[in-house]
Amino acid sequence: MRLANKNVLVTGASQGIGKAVALLFAKNGANVHAVDINKSGLRCLKDATFTIKTYEVDLTKRHLIKELVKEIGYIEVLFNCVGFVHNGSILECDVADWNFSLNVNITSMYFVTKLFLPLMLAERKGNIINVSSVASSIKGVQNRFVYGVTKAAIIGFTKSISADFIKSNIRCNAICPGTIHSPSLEQRIKSNHTSSYTTSMQNFINRQPIGRIGTPLEVASLALYLASDESAYTTGSVNIIDGGWSN
Repeated sequence: MRLANKNVLVTGASQGIGKAVALLFAKNGANVHAVDINKSGLRCLKDATFTIKTYEVDLTKRHLIKELVKEIGYIEVLFNCVGFVHNGSILECDVADWNFSLNVNITSMYFVTKLFLPLMLAERKGNIINVSSVASSIKGVQNRFVYGVTKAAIIGFTKSISADFIKSNIRCNAICPGTIHSPSLEQRIKSNHTSSYTTSMQNFINRQPIGRIGTPLEVASLALYLASDESAYTTGSVNIIDGGWSN
């Protein structure tokens, strides 16, 4: 029960890393508020063994987040996990792709953090964890242009929040996963029309020095440490979990 009685907000909670985090945090005693735009995915969390409150909200809409703040109130831990992976170089990234990726991956994080942070400051206690990626300022990855741009921005976002509010007892850290076996990855592999599913999956595995891709639970376990009081001396950190891919 490493998060006993902590009020937690998890965004992007309907699948993959966000879902694994919501479930693991609830298992460890947290009062979890799970947010996503995916209604069917949230339904699975409602059926979970642990009590998780779910909210269907488009986090790119500031006015909807303001209503969410009124409904939930103070949260001690904010886990920002909303994300979208665009495939292509700058030449395949048109203005609509650029705007959509920035809105989903970084502007939504800006809105959520900006609106919940004042409540943390009032309590003089808060912990923000942002999901970035190894495909960012850490490592250039082919055909991940705007995704890498937004994930690099999250690292800067994290360090700035940490520096500005460390004296107010607010911590902020980033998690940078490598390739994780998630519904998002499955969708990208299945939409690859140049090779079979088996070949595409093997290509992802082959680029991992550790010899496999990661699991959402492995990332959630790192998030649990950062969300708990065990990491009380950690802020402004960039935590890479990628099986050695960025070495």
